[in-house]
Amino acid sequence: MSRYWNEFQTYSQMSVEELQRKAKESSEKAKSKGKEMHPVIVQGRKIANSWWGQAWCNNLERYADYANRIDRGKRYVKSGTVIDLQIQEGKINARVQGSRKTPYKVEIRISPLKEAQCQKIIQACGEEIENLEELINGNFPDELKALFLGEDGLFPSPQEINYDCSCPNWALMCKHVAAVLYGIAVQFDENPFLFFELRGIDVNRFINVTLQNKVEVMLEHAGDKSERQIEEDKIYQVFGL
Repeated sequence: MSRYWNEFQTYSQMSVEELQRKAKESSEKAKSKGKEMHPVIVQGRKIANSWWGQAWCNNLERYADYANRIDRGKRYVKSGTVIDLQIQEGKINARVQGSRKTPYKVEIRISPLKEAQCQKIIQACGEEIENLEELINGNFPDELKALFLGEDGLFPSPQEINYDCSCPNWALMCKHVAAVLYGIAVQFDENPFLFFELRGIDVNRFINVTLQNKVEVMLEHAGDKSERQIEEDKIYQVFGL
């Protein structure tokens, strides 16, 4: 009797070399048609090196929903199969080379930050203006780490991430989607402000509002007496006037 499943059937995984060859061919074909590509290139053994990139990866890996699926994307992203990845406000469009000749289309949608969450970081940056300066310079101040990574932090939860891939894999998260999620971390290495764009925050407006709030607070307390202010009678004692 014929059987649907062949118990002797085996599946071979495509080699890294073959994946890279296909990815190169797809990239060259797209460029020949005038398409601007933004490939993800992992340098070294680590996927990401900056605080922003590593924190993004750590955030993905700490969720039980992703624990058994996200690792499959590491091999793919390190192999250079993410031949195009573009971040827009709340959305990522990508092309990932797989076993087929035509790269798969991946779309990932990230929910925007809630107003309350956005106000938290504006307030934190306003209290210590150095925090804002650090962010503008592409660094990450220690004072804000708990705000980003704590409970109800600013990195997205699984419920805030929706994705779709054109591959025939019906798994909840295929390796192509996982590769793109890791690829986002690589782009954060190059431009951390993409995090704010991805979460629906206009960086210029964010900076302006933070500075405006800081100025308003300073003006409110302009008449307050500072502990570092010297009394008038003591000035004469100090300087002998």
